Amino acid sequence: MVRPVTGEADRKAFVALPYRLYANDPNWVPPLRNEAADAITPGKNPWFEHGKAQLFLAERDGRLVGRISAHYDELALTQPVAQGMGPGVGNWGLFEAEDADIAEALIAAAENWLREQGMTKSLGPISLSIWEEPGLLVEGHDHPATIMMGHDKPEYQSWIEAAGYHQVKDLYTYEIPIKTDFPPLVQRIVQSGERNERITIRRVDKSRFDEEAALILSILNDAWSDNWWFVPITDSEIAFTGKKLRPLVYEDLIRIAEVDGEPVAFMMTLPDVNEKLIGYGGTLWPFNWLKLLWWLRKPHVRTMRVPLMGVVKRLQSTRLASQLAFMLVEFIRRDAVAKYGAERGEFGWVLDDNGPMRSVGEAINGKINKIYRIYQKSL
Repeated sequence: MVRPVTGEADRKAFVALPYRLYANDPNWVPPLRNEAADAITPGKNPWFEHGKAQLFLAERDGRLVGRISAHYDELALTQPVAQGMGPGVGNWGLFEAEDADIAEALIAAAENWLREQGMTKSLGPISLSIWEEPGLLVEGHDHPATIMMGHDKPEYQSWIEAAGYHQVKDLYTYEIPIKTDFPPLVQRIVQSGERNERITIRRVDKSRFDEEAALILSILNDAWSDNWWFVPITDSEIAFTGKKLRPLVYEDLIRIAEVDGEPVAFMMTLPDVNEKLIGYGGTLWPFNWLKLLWWLRKPHVRTMRVPLMGVVKRLQSTRLASQLAFMLVEFIRRDAVAKYGAERGEFGWVLDDNGPMRSVGEAINGKINKIYRIYQKSL
């Protein structure tokens, strides 16, 4: 039986289910339960200021065996159809199921709700925002996901495809070796930029956190505005994400590129806190908070992840854009290795048809280590 989530007890059960389903998966990183709960709660997650969602639970013989969200984003509905969203496009996500029959029933329930809301196309999995954890992991189950990336059971792919869904877009992450210098060509490009007096690569100023976050948001919304799936990030969402990520913000790991004094590009890098959280069981109590607080003072990590970078649209497809990208990557690489002991980077996700960003990943010896797939179906 599939039924809608109706109260706080159901909401807690919705959050709790993955902790049982993945209990024996060594590559699943348990999210902090309070953060998982906030993400699906109106009034806490600002996505609900422009989005509507219905959560569903599946039960069999009184036992919880699956979950799914059905949702749509008012901002996405106003986007150009050519970019993948637009009028009539609804989503589903936060999908977990014990078997194929449960998966079929959950997806059908989500589709029925979307039809009731007037949606004509289903795009998923997206949980809940495209900026959170989009796509189903279809390659790369053999190692843990990094911060802000998802992990799914391998069998989900066949279950989703059996429900009539076809691949519409793949998202790649690149594993980057960072302990050694990048190839000579990249080094020459960076050195040329360092000699260019017009270019400044500066660290963010954490004492002006809100101002710097607003600046990065303005570059991001401009840089990514023509991308497939793009939905603008609101001020409320950047504040919500900023509050969550602020403890992981280190000034030498987030850089802004300026040309003639104008900010035109940025790169955000985060130490992979999942290396710590994987052993916490989803809670900071009773003593995990103290361990994490101590670690945050000066994190020593194997992996750094680049979740976001962008160059303003007017410079894209220019040599300068590539040069700025390589400079940002190299400047952060130096500090990541020297100050935090990092050995590898993870770059992405990157859309499968984003040639310029894929070229950057490949030029610095990156190899695709995970693929996340977004599916589509007409309703």
